[in-house]
Amino acid sequence: MKSCGFIALLFLCVCAQWNPAFSADSTPLDPGQSLQKLMEGNKRYVTAAASAPKPLAGRRAEVAKAQHPFAVIVGCSDSRVPPEIIFDQGLGNLFVIRLAGNVVDDYALESIGYALDHLGVPLVVVLGHKRCGAVGAAVESGKDEDHLAGIVKAIGPAVEQARGKEGDLWENSAKENSLMTAARLQESKPFIAPLVKAGKVKVVAAYYDLDTGEAVFLK
Repeated sequence: MKSCGFIALLFLCVCAQWNPAFSADSTPLDPGQSLQKLMEGNKRYVTAAASAPKPLAGRRAEVAKAQHPFAVIVGCSDSRVPPEIIFDQGLGNLFVIRLAGNVVDDYALESIGYALDHLGVPLVVVLGHKRCGAVGAAVESGKDEDHLAGIVKAIGPAVEQARGKEGDLWENSAKENSLMTAARLQESKPFIAPLVKAGKVKVVAAYYDLDTGEAVFLK
């Protein structure tokens, strides 16, 4: 029995070292390395190349002492878009902020500032997604969605920007919403804009396809 326990423990240790998403290494990454790590994680998720078993007990003890997330994800509250899963990341890897329509209010902005200033996170991803209900409400001008009035108003400019473009208005609006939010964050002061200008932080927009599982980073 002791031998079996030892083998199981050894297996978990090997898996933890094998999968970089759950590595105990807290060496700081630059924006490009962080983006690459997200892309590799999403590729594992999309291709069903199963991630390694996650040694949660050891990892939980590790991050209880300090956290070293390598990316901020500004995502939607939609239950189908959990960043840790679609980017195949583990406990303590991502600093996640979620509001319907992946909008950014003052509280979200302060949370991002904390992650960049106090935790040294080098990457911010604004993650929109296919068939987003909040974006759909904005496309329909908030019809019968009084409880989303503030969010619909925030997304409205993205819908207007997307009108007339080739393709589906709902999908184009979701992408435009992510792009416009990322652009605003890049110019946000006092915390984000100076770090972006210095090359220490990168802000990018992304779009998640509910059907394929792919997260595409937008230009």
